[in-house]
Amino acid sequence: MDRGTLFLVVACQAVALAALLHRGGWDWATLKATGRRLSLYPRLYGAMGGNAWRCCGLAGHSEVLIVGQRVLAGDGEEAPAAVHVSNGTIVGVYPFNGTRNMEDLPASTRSAAVFNYGGAVVAPGIIDVHVHLNMPGREDWEGMVSGTRAAAAGGVTTVVDMPLNSHPCTTEGPLLKQKLGLAKARSVVNTGFWGGLVPENAADRVTLEALLESGAFGLKAFMSPSGINDFPNVSRHHIESAIPLLKERGMPLFVHAESVSHVHVPEGDPRAYSQYMASRPPKFESDAISTLIDVLNSSTHESKAGFRIHIAHLADANSLAMIQDAKSYGLPLTVETCPHYLSFWAEGIPDGATQYKCAPPLRDSANAIRLWDAVASGTIDMLSSDHSPAPPGMKHLDNGDFGKAWGGISGRSRAAVSTGTKLQFCRIHTHGCAALCCQKLCINYLPSANMGPVVWLLLWVWPVVATSE
Repeated sequence: MDRGTLFLVVACQAVALAALLHRGGWDWATLKATGRRLSLYPRLYGAMGGNAWRCCGLAGHSEVLIVGQRVLAGDGEEAPAAVHVSNGTIVGVYPFNGTRNMEDLPASTRSAAVFNYGGAVVAPGIIDVHVHLNMPGREDWEGMVSGTRAAAAGGVTTVVDMPLNSHPCTTEGPLLKQKLGLAKARSVVNTGFWGGLVPENAADRVTLEALLESGAFGLKAFMSPSGINDFPNVSRHHIESAIPLLKERGMPLFVHAESVSHVHVPEGDPRAYSQYMASRPPKFESDAISTLIDVLNSSTHESKAGFRIHIAHLADANSLAMIQDAKSYGLPLTVETCPHYLSFWAEGIPDGATQYKCAPPLRDSANAIRLWDAVASGTIDMLSSDHSPAPPGMKHLDNGDFGKAWGGISGRSRAAVSTGTKLQFCRIHTHGCAALCCQKLCINYLPSANMGPVVWLLLWVWPVVATSE
């Protein structure tokens, strides 16, 4: 893939949704039978204020025609086009080069209110498959209202919430149903959920089936202590116990891949970032990833399309070679990294700046450049935010102690900005981003700094819940 100008969100969310459903073993008939479309824009109006509602161009109009010179359609290329929105759903994208060819548009667009955004980029909404909304039970950390508003402010129209850090964690079907109910009432963007895999339910097929049937998109596990007492980490045995069910269902296992072992760290200043980074060396990640690859190699169960092990928030560029090898052998393995691993480097973290603490840790610039290369080559399948807020006191901002501070970066609303400042160094043409967005699960790619204004559109509304309606 060529490396060039800054990259951006380039593919229709409708196509990305189709790709994800296909990989997850869904089809459109199933979606129609079990899902329902939500009316997103009135919620955004209530959450973000009247100006945001008017800017999106849909206030008071059931039929809207959004016109622009730089519309990103399914092929990922910018082109003059008209986007027809009917009752909150995009029903057509048509070539359009000014008022002279209005008569060439379908008759159904004739009564639509026309909004011309000129040279602004009209882009699809971002999908973020890795966020922590902390609800129910830890609303003082954030909650769905604030978390999904942050997503909307950052151009994100679909989020998938982790089974922690809510309390209780989402490890049973009834607990997931509780979250679904909260999302209906409080989320201002489309919201889905992962279920939790912990030692207590790993071999309990009935519990895991109920969790998946309640609407979980797959399961999430930690191979290292999560920091949340009611979400303990799993062993290789626990992962192997759950894989047969996930293979039968064609559903993914999302893994925090660090295997913590003893490491000697000389006593030093707890405010120094280098001290924290040394306490979680790259070996933790490489050991865990090696174990996951071995689990895939050892499993003999038949698998439906959609099953895979997905490595969360890769920080260690040295692990890329074994990931690429595993993929080349046909193992169902995917991997993500996060904007903070690309944008922030260990050399630039001041002493006591615990807002940069996360796990795995941010590493040096040479490591980040190799991660960029892996994004460009397609070895890294997607970006996600791992948005993980906590009360300021838990970050120990007053004393800057990295050892005591909570590990999590809350940046969903600013992920586009933080990554966009460095995208000029990773030259990926728009057609390459379209392939990533449409063919490799859900992916967040971001508008470049030289694009000027961006109009974020929700092209298709993700069903928040599977319902029997």
